[in-house]
Amino acid sequence: MIEQLSWKVGGQQGEGIDSTGEIFAIALNRMGYYLYGYRHFSSRIKGGHTNNKIRVSTKEVRAVSDDLDMLIAFDQETIDVNGHELHSDGIIIADAKFKPVKPEDCKATLVIVPFTAIATELGTSLMKNMVAIGATSAALGIDTETYKAVVDEIFGRKGDKVVNSNMEAIQRGAEAFQEATGANPQTLSLKKADGKNRMFMIGNDAIALGAIAGGARLMAAYPITPASEIMEYLIKKLPDFGGTVIQTEDEIAAATMAIGSNYAGVRTLTASAGPGLSLMMESIGLSGITETPLVIVDTQRGGPSTGLPTKQEQSDLLAMIYGTHGEIPKIVIAPSTVEEAFYDAIEAFNLAEEYQCPVILLSDLQLSLGKQTVEPLDYEKIQIRRGKLSVQDIAEREDKSYFKRFEVTEDGVSTRVIPGTKNGIFHVTGVEHDETGKPSEVPQNRKDQMEKRLRKVSGLSFNTPVYKNEKHKEPDVLLVGFNSTRGSIEEVIPRLEGDGYKVNHAQIRLVHPFPTDELKSMLDAAKKVVIVEHNATGQLASLVKMNAGYADKIESLLKYDGNPFLPGDIHQQCKELLTHGNI
Repeated sequence: MIEQLSWKVGGQQGEGIDSTGEIFAIALNRMGYYLYGYRHFSSRIKGGHTNNKIRVSTKEVRAVSDDLDMLIAFDQETIDVNGHELHSDGIIIADAKFKPVKPEDCKATLVIVPFTAIATELGTSLMKNMVAIGATSAALGIDTETYKAVVDEIFGRKGDKVVNSNMEAIQRGAEAFQEATGANPQTLSLKKADGKNRMFMIGNDAIALGAIAGGARLMAAYPITPASEIMEYLIKKLPDFGGTVIQTEDEIAAATMAIGSNYAGVRTLTASAGPGLSLMMESIGLSGITETPLVIVDTQRGGPSTGLPTKQEQSDLLAMIYGTHGEIPKIVIAPSTVEEAFYDAIEAFNLAEEYQCPVILLSDLQLSLGKQTVEPLDYEKIQIRRGKLSVQDIAEREDKSYFKRFEVTEDGVSTRVIPGTKNGIFHVTGVEHDETGKPSEVPQNRKDQMEKRLRKVSGLSFNTPVYKNEKHKEPDVLLVGFNSTRGSIEEVIPRLEGDGYKVNHAQIRLVHPFPTDELKSMLDAAKKVVIVEHNATGQLASLVKMNAGYADKIESLLKYDGNPFLPGDIHQQCKELLTHGNI
């Protein structure tokens, strides 16, 4: 019996690879297993190799596994590309249609099952993915009836005949595996799960759900990988809450529309990836100077330009902080788990309205599209804070002057009103202005308004700006990351401690304003600091050095080939860095 299983299905894009993994994963999630799934896919609609790797465990997991126990292959390329991940006790279950051949250096067992032939006998070759699920079930000792509820949900609207055909395909797949393996089948039996109900979702779904819970009622956006799922989720759900989604002509329109609706008092968001954020930069500056709340989600992907649209990277970090021209207050937060993505989406709207500035929720492709088990969310934690928003009529001034929307205040935040508020009229432009919004180039006014805006975030309050795992007072190494690297880093810690090193961990969740005070004591205590990030230039390391110092201690562990960090990657490279550093 094993406590966790690494399972992968692969084939050509467009032939049901995603649905195979989805049905398998949903069924096991409902049995109470913890799951983590990551899809490798091409930036095209159909064709090109794709795979979906799913980790199943009796304990919580937040990272892609190093190796592979079972590979479901719909073509030879799947075996050729992924076979090296299989260990000697692993299993390849391959479709007989393409006459599968196992590479010479692959020690795993090859089991050939006629996925396509069985599906065709049942009426359509499209059901070959269900046959594959049946074969998987037999290899794991899972009753095929486990899938009945999932199949009913997915195909029930098409009628009983379709449901029954799919269930028969699953049963036939299980029988075919048993027939192919004979009296002594190669199996991988999972320990029984706890049977508890948990959510199973991608980070983008958590962000979208958080936006609804946080009071957002409008999304203006243009589709782009890997942010589109936020838009798709809200298209289905926002109307139930009196909201809507508008697909704009481009990202410039999306950002300015979001600014306009926030100005009108409606909590609004937009979401994009690197190329879209480049187009939004001028609008982000407009939000800053007009002190209008704006929430933007940036789901980082491989760049520059079109780059690697469907691959992992974390190279937007400095652009999100410093990309706008001029100087404005800005908040950038970076959740590191799906649960944090939900709560941080809510908090983004609160911060945007409290500090009246743009707030960027920074994600990455692995966090946005990686699907994982999530413990039930605590809706009692939800707070809606609208800051200095006045919903009352404004007292008329004796001199009949305009409302001081941009009044210079000690905390840098002025009272905000919704258009139409009695006696609340003021100017709004993208040029420098006085307290009523009237354009002004008076030097002292410029100085006052700049300092007013910039001091807003000096006293920023954000829950858990740095996630800390401080087991040791004087660690040999401090591992630092942001966004999705948390899962792999957490798995590496016990491995490094098994090698004799004392290890602490910091995951930075508020990247701007930088949480220098919260991080400094951890940096000071460590003999060596290893910063783990998905880019070629060490952007997070640069931020740490710029804000906290300790450049002599810092080493960068970088990956920028489009693939996520495996725990083994970090373990091996950390050992090399620590060995060379004489620790």
